[in-house]
Amino acid sequence: MQAFSGLFEQLDQTTGTTARVDLLRRYFETAAAADGAWALQCLLGKQRRRLISGRRLRQICLEQLGLPEWLFEACYSQVGDSAETIALLLANPANPAPDVTPQASLPLHLWMERLLPEAAALSGEEQAEAVLRLWSGLDGRGLLVMNKLLTGGFRVGVGPGLVVRALAQVSGLEEAQLAHRLMGDWRPSAEAFRALLEPADSDAVPSRPYPFFLASPLEPGQLAETPAQDWLVEWKWDGIRGQMIRRAGQSFLWSRGEELIHAAFPDLLALADLLPEGTVLDGEVLVWPPQAERPQPFQLLQRRLGRKAPGRALLTECPAAFVAYDLLERGGEDLRPTPLSQRRAALELLHQRLQRATPSAAAGRLRLSSLLALQAWTELESLRDQARAVGAEGLMLKAAASPYLAGRRRGHWWKHKLEPLRLDAVLLYAQAGSGRRANLCTDYTFGLWDHPPTPVSPAAGLDPPGSKTEQASQAEAGAEASQARLVSFAKAYSGLDDQEIAELDRWIRAHTSERFGPVRAVQPLLVFELAFEGIQPSSRHKSGIAVRFPRIARWRRDKPAHEADCLATARALMASQAEPGEGT
Repeated sequence: MQAFSGLFEQLDQTTGTTARVDLLRRYFETAAAADGAWALQCLLGKQRRRLISGRRLRQICLEQLGLPEWLFEACYSQVGDSAETIALLLANPANPAPDVTPQASLPLHLWMERLLPEAAALSGEEQAEAVLRLWSGLDGRGLLVMNKLLTGGFRVGVGPGLVVRALAQVSGLEEAQLAHRLMGDWRPSAEAFRALLEPADSDAVPSRPYPFFLASPLEPGQLAETPAQDWLVEWKWDGIRGQMIRRAGQSFLWSRGEELIHAAFPDLLALADLLPEGTVLDGEVLVWPPQAERPQPFQLLQRRLGRKAPGRALLTECPAAFVAYDLLERGGEDLRPTPLSQRRAALELLHQRLQRATPSAAAGRLRLSSLLALQAWTELESLRDQARAVGAEGLMLKAAASPYLAGRRRGHWWKHKLEPLRLDAVLLYAQAGSGRRANLCTDYTFGLWDHPPTPVSPAAGLDPPGSKTEQASQAEAGAEASQARLVSFAKAYSGLDDQEIAELDRWIRAHTSERFGPVRAVQPLLVFELAFEGIQPSSRHKSGIAVRFPRIARWRRDKPAHEADCLATARALMASQAEPGEGT
């Protein structure tokens, strides 16, 4: 545990890629196999299970130190992380030094396999005593790591690519082979860690998916010097990326997040049963009725996600389809090194055979991602503009000669998403962020007018608090509110730079009208342009709409609150999305 806590601290304090890889390499070279396995589990983000809630740890900490809850909240507001706040309070020099206990030097795997789960299984006073025993003898960094492991919030900012690179240096294996071995249901143990680094081919696990190849956002000028004919162009669908596997007489459906999702999609699992032995397809899971020209919104797909046994009614209302766009394995042969053009030809042949050999109902659930005609780059933007009409969110451009790599490798695959939808909204609520922004209001809630307000003269929302101009603007805002009402419809956390965040934080604190715990209601004076990827009806929001991936596009200092958009504008955007387009 001490060695792993030291690694955590060093990684947290190091920014250089080479230096981080070197730290990881040295740890894995010296760690026992069982400890290396659990370190991998944590560093790769696979250890997400919460053993004890942060609130429970906070309660134990307060009772141990005799602190009032308001004082803890004040400390937390400065730190921004509950696990770190507890660690800092317990390690405070003003508190008695902990007695050194033998368990403090026990290896990581014993903590993960025995000590932490045993404490989590207890309740009441017994659990509190067990946690206090675990805290006893740990220094500040050990306390922090233990708390994060207990609460399932372990993150150190090291991507899987760096971990795999370090393992490649330790083992001498290719990074792609290691990434493949780590995919899927990898369980930490000494045996698993030794098998991971074994030079011999030990990849024959039927359920194991391949590492997903990811596209990069298209940058202007990246394609200008290559012929358009050298690229395969497809719609970028708004679904769940997945791999459909048929091996050893078994079928599997994996998401990009390395989760088996076939329990939620028994209709697609039945489709996988019809694939030839030794087949792996890469594609997109969507809700797409067999006779429909376009897929249904992502909102309907969400109804299927996480269901362990979807009922017949849900299967009928939200029929799933798998849109295949790559063939990664055929007859047990790994096709990833072959050019995409060849993999695509093999996929088309497989699709034709399945369409002829399978029942029509099953055949309708397997769709082939259509290739789009693009003769010159001057046609690219007009083609992208058609995406929304067919229910897509943009284009995918893939080099015909590209192999199927692992992770995000620039230059082979590009995604060219539609310009986002936009609405001008009024800031209604704000609360502090977390981490390094725990002292700043960075989480914002925005609203739209339920109907167009009566126009008023522009108000200077950034005038000094208490000034005559500001008082007049508040009076005008009140007059507007008597005629039209602001309805919250979206939250956004990103889009402003540090200078804008600091300026807005000062304004929020000076214009807070009411407090609801950590949430501040502010005077409805400021307008921001929000960008988002999609908009659909929602019964969960008072506005009756929900948006996908909202973020702040710009601060509309030029626009008074009464000129912000209303719900009618949002519904018009929603209607434009729903217009039927040509099938693909």
